[in-house]
Amino acid sequence: MNSKVRVGLVYGGRSGEHEVSLQTAFAVLKAFDYDKYELIPFYITKTGQWRSGPKLKAPPGAVAELKFEPDAGAEAEQADALQPVVRRMSELAAGENFAQNAIDVMFPLLHGTFGEDGTIQGLFEMANLPYVGAGVLASAVGMDKAVMKTLFAQAGLPQVGYRFFTRYQWQREREALLSEIESALGYPCFVKPANLGSSVGVSKARDREELAAAVVTALRYDRKVVVEEFVDAREIEVSVLGNDEPRTSVPGEIVSSNDFYDYNAKYIDGKSVMIIPAEIPPETAQSVREMAVKAFRAIDGSGLCRADFFLRRSDGKLFINEVNTMPGFTPFSMYPLLWQESGVSYRELLDTLIRLAIERHQERQALEYGG
Repeated sequence: MNSKVRVGLVYGGRSGEHEVSLQTAFAVLKAFDYDKYELIPFYITKTGQWRSGPKLKAPPGAVAELKFEPDAGAEAEQADALQPVVRRMSELAAGENFAQNAIDVMFPLLHGTFGEDGTIQGLFEMANLPYVGAGVLASAVGMDKAVMKTLFAQAGLPQVGYRFFTRYQWQREREALLSEIESALGYPCFVKPANLGSSVGVSKARDREELAAAVVTALRYDRKVVVEEFVDAREIEVSVLGNDEPRTSVPGEIVSSNDFYDYNAKYIDGKSVMIIPAEIPPETAQSVREMAVKAFRAIDGSGLCRADFFLRRSDGKLFINEVNTMPGFTPFSMYPLLWQESGVSYRELLDTLIRLAIERHQERQALEYGG
């Protein structure tokens, strides 16, 4: 019997963060211990096609190797290469026993829509597969900033002022919404799609014309829009790891190269600076860590998340901004760097996340469904 843990890595996907996901998968595959794990890659194209690759015996040499683009003469071979996820779903539907060599745990490395929004997690739940990271509910809440803010408010977590509305409301109440935002939040303000990550579709509005244009931009990516009050603040982040007993890393600070930490500042210009640990008072660092755990529990988190905060410059007041249930995970991303500073290596993080996934799955197996 194979003593190695068989891990299926899923990456790519239909979201605007497809390329970010590929970079994450490349980094993770290079860091795994191949003496301990068998790694089976699953690439989801930008159009949603699933493509499986062979079991990896060594790290890939380049990101391009992760796409498994079929050659003209290899289409039949690709069509015959049933992915274990698809096979398991078919067996589930047919009521057959699962194969002995089934995947032990799935590791989704998908960012944004169809990846960290609960959809892929629901597929794994239906297939009764252990998987790394947040469950269906926490993933969906972590993606939907409007619902997330509602839960944070219920948990008593301080937040900057905000409003949210749907495309339907915008089309029928445009002027009333603009007036309410101006009155409640003022300028400048930030406009975001409610369900997207990596700051895609986010704009800073300084007047009514820019606000209306920013809403139109956000509605390209989602049917729901969130508008947030501007605060002159430092951006503090902390990593959370665990299930029922989550622990936190040291906090870090993002000093953005742009007006705000947008997609360009995160992934393109390379000028933003991460300060780890953040140069903040010990009592502030402790508050950040406590609030991060409170936010993690407010969304019923599991596995991992990164919690992001605003630290207002004028008075040092903390506001939670959001949590990210599938944060950037390259060795140069904030999440693993914060853990590295806290004494947990990148490879140890991978081991821990897989262990947490299996533990959570085993706990769920004890539940009873039906009468």
